[in-house]
Amino acid sequence: MISIEQSGRVTTATLARAPVNAINDELMVRLGEIVDQVERDENISVLHIRSGLKTFSAGADLALMQSCFATPEGPDRMVMLVRQMQAVFARLESAPFVTLAEIGGAAVGGGLELALACDLRIAAAEAKLGLTEARLGLLPGAGGTQRLTRLCGRGIANRLILGGELMTGAEAERLGVVQWSIPRAQLAERARELAAHYASMPRPALAAIKRCLAVADARDPRGYEEEILGTRRLYDDAEARRRVAEFLSKSVA
Repeated sequence: MISIEQSGRVTTATLARAPVNAINDELMVRLGEIVDQVERDENISVLHIRSGLKTFSAGADLALMQSCFATPEGPDRMVMLVRQMQAVFARLESAPFVTLAEIGGAAVGGGLELALACDLRIAAAEAKLGLTEARLGLLPGAGGTQRLTRLCGRGIANRLILGGELMTGAEAERLGVVQWSIPRAQLAERARELAAHYASMPRPALAAIKRCLAVADARDPRGYEEEILGTRRLYDDAEARRRVAEFLSKSVA
């Protein structure tokens, strides 16, 4: 599901939940375990998250969504997963080491929210990125509304989230969603170079800098809870349920 490899002061975590690294409870538990492991090893300065598949992550597991929307208690079950995603992503964001997301393929919905929780993002110029939940009558509830707005400003966040817009990696760099975009053929090598560069910095310094940057960037933490409340309300909205059902009927065999 997620394999790890250590090289010097870099731990590389490779997502491998075929076919599209769909996010479910097990994937989040495993990612949390990896964060625990890297936190304990003070010799590691960088956690490099990548995918071994064509897709970085297509977001929430569609089969899980389908089963949850089929039962009265299902929406609450989905909210539990969103809370779990928020918790793991918050740990990535505040971790005492640098986190780097290498986006070689599509990063959509929760997949992009995972990347947004990382300190650094490098994307293939051709990759497709987006928080497309509005198309289903939902919202990006795993930190997407908060982190994208902090990164790009309200105007760009309005454009991308309210419109459910997909962008290329090159467009994402221009808009400030990722720090680098590069042709896919060169992505893996460049991501390794970046990981090694940041890993050359002492971990205590990186941890201290991240704490200071977090203070400088502080926003009202109630925004994350508002995502949860809005997500739960939308799970009961008739139009959202219709759109999700149509989407799932086309996407889940």
